Amino acid sequence: MSVLVMAPTGRDSFLICDLLQKISIHSTPVQDFHAAWIRMPDAGALVLAEEALTPELVESFSRVLKEQPAWSDLPLILLTTSGEVTIQSLQRRTLRAPLGNVLLLERPIRPETLISTIKSALRARSRQYQLRDQLQQYRQAEEALRKAEKLAVAGRLAASVAHEINNPLEAVTNLLYLMRTTPHDPPMDEYLVLAEQELARVTEIAKQTLKFYREPSPHGPTNVAEVLESVLLLYRPRIAARNVTVQKELPPTASIPAGAGELRQLFSNLIGNALDSMRSGGQLRIRAREGLDPAGGQRAGIRISVADTGTGIPVELRAKVFEPFVTTKTDDTGTGLGLWVTSEIVQKHGGKIRVRSSVDQQHSGTTFSVFLPYQNTPAA
Repeated sequence: MSVLVMAPTGRDSFLICDLLQKISIHSTPVQDFHAAWIRMPDAGALVLAEEALTPELVESFSRVLKEQPAWSDLPLILLTTSGEVTIQSLQRRTLRAPLGNVLLLERPIRPETLISTIKSALRARSRQYQLRDQLQQYRQAEEALRKAEKLAVAGRLAASVAHEINNPLEAVTNLLYLMRTTPHDPPMDEYLVLAEQELARVTEIAKQTLKFYREPSPHGPTNVAEVLESVLLLYRPRIAARNVTVQKELPPTASIPAGAGELRQLFSNLIGNALDSMRSGGQLRIRAREGLDPAGGQRAGIRISVADTGTGIPVELRAKVFEPFVTTKTDDTGTGLGLWVTSEIVQKHGGKIRVRSSVDQQHSGTTFSVFLPYQNTPAA
């Protein structure tokens, strides 16, 4: 880190840089705001002579300091002139007020005082850079978690699709065998119709699967009912295998400005979790309706609920279900990332997600309620 020294008049700039060089602190003299601005992103501190301040310079520095990232607060050390309080000194105080939090050093300054102040400023700046690095690492880890969950979703989706496609393909294989071994009479037409129907099933499954990754611009309107129906189509074998009945109430025209792929991932996580909790049968209720933000305010949007009659979520986990690596599954199928990613998608679209659950044997089950606004604006 370098200390920028801006004292364009007198010998202060030369003396300060010479002093810092003797104690192995790198410093750079700058003559104007442009030279300082170029070097500020990597600077450790800025030493500024008060006589260099003009209204234009204060405005320029103030604007740049306000545009710093959240982790940054460049230390400013202002060299002032000592003396009694006068109209001129009050004017100078008013002039430098927009610079915010600055360290004032009255001249003449003892070298020990200047060195101690600069070292303290550099230590504070070093901690800021450490915070920046930690934030970058956090963002990288967060992105890695998202990618890991996408891979997990892709793996589960691929296994589900492979299982579902296998059934109609096996049927087509058997039908073609019968067509090849059966004499040419009227039953042949029936076999052809059945084969075409089974191949149409395969085509539809493939088309719905591709929609998870090939979607239109996220800025365009996406029909919520169509997305939910496509997810239910992919989960149809699991729904049938687990003897789960589905009740749905979906407005056919309700749309929101969101990416179809992200909405599919959101609903796939919620519906998949619901089915995992009903291994011995149950009821899945999906409802979407237009309305206002249930938490208050006047934001209009779509409210979606996914409710099951499964085993429920233990009390000790309910407050943490949207945190990464928290899973309610007792086997190895849960990554602990699905609901966290779901929550991130909802927040990205300015929405809210809530959960209610019960583990009572008579009335167990879980309901996830999602609100997605028509406009991506923060909640009030």
